[in-house]
Amino acid sequence: MPTTMTVRGSIPLEQLGRTLVHEHVLCDFIGADKTDPSRWDSDAVYGAILPNLKALKAQRFDTFVDCTPAYIGRDVRLLRRLSEAADIHILTNTGFYKEPFLPARAFEMTADELADEWAREWERGIDGTDIRPGFIKIAVNPGNLVEVQRKIVRAAARTHRRTGLTIACHTGHGVAALETIELLREEDVPLGGYVCVHADSEADREFHRKIAEAGGWVEYDSVGWRPAEFHVDLVRWARAEGIGNRVLLSQDSGWYYAGEPGGGNIRPYTFLADDFIPAAVAAGIPRDWIEGVLTRSAQRAFAVAS
Repeated sequence: MPTTMTVRGSIPLEQLGRTLVHEHVLCDFIGADKTDPSRWDSDAVYGAILPNLKALKAQRFDTFVDCTPAYIGRDVRLLRRLSEAADIHILTNTGFYKEPFLPARAFEMTADELADEWAREWERGIDGTDIRPGFIKIAVNPGNLVEVQRKIVRAAARTHRRTGLTIACHTGHGVAALETIELLREEDVPLGGYVCVHADSEADREFHRKIAEAGGWVEYDSVGWRPAEFHVDLVRWARAEGIGNRVLLSQDSGWYYAGEPGGGNIRPYTFLADDFIPAAVAAGIPRDWIEGVLTRSAQRAFAVAS
C-alpha cells in the first residue's frame, strides 16, 4: 500500500486528504553558523501558529507540508506538537538549503557522505527523535548551478534512491531547473520524484512546460503573494497546454521569524481556500480539478517510492 511519512509516523497515502504542499511554521535566517534552537521560544511559536493551523483545518485541509530545512529553523519536536494539537498531518524534511545557510561541512563532504547523513535521518530519526522526514528539501541558485549545489542535487538523488523520498528543490529559475533535471537523470532518479519549487517565479512559461514534459512537478506555491488573478491565469494556461496533471498548488505562508518580536508578520494559511478557489471557479476552472490537485496530485507527489 502506498504511504507517506508524517511527523506522527507513516500513514496510507489516501489519508493525506487535502494538502498544502509548501508552507512554513518557523524560519531563522541568521545563518547556518549562528542558528540554534535557543534563538526561538517553541512555546511562543506554538501559541502563534496553532490558531492558524486550526483555521486551516476548519477549511477541510488535512495535511501541511513544512518546507523549512535544517539550519533555517527546522524544529521537528515543535512540528509534532502542532500536528497533534491541530489534528493535522505535517510532513518535515531532510536535506540542506543553499548559501549562506549551509553548514561548513557541506562544502567538505562528498555527495555520498551527504546522502549517508540524510538517509540516517530516514532510518533513525531526526535530532535524536523518532520523527522521520517525509521528503528531501534542497535548493539551487538561479542560473547555472554552482559546484556545491551540483553536489547537493546528486546527494539528494542518492538519498532518494535509498529512501524513496521525493526531492523538493527550491528553484524559481528555468535554467537551474533544467540543469537539476539533467543531474537527476544522470543519477537515475525518476522525475516523478522531483518537485520544482517556486516554478511560478519563472516568467517564461516554456520552462514550466519542459519541466512537466520531463515528468517533474511544477509547483505554483506563492498563491496569495500576488492578486489571485495571477495564479488563476497561470493555472488556466497550464490546463490549456496539457500540463495541468503536473501542477501543485500552495501558498508559502506562515513564517514565524526567529529573532523578530512575536515572530514578525505571520501570513495565514487561508488565502487559497478563501480567495483563490472562488476566483478560479468564477473564471471557469472546474472545482473538481482544483480538488484533484490538492488531493490526488499532492498524494502522487509525496508518496514514498518503494
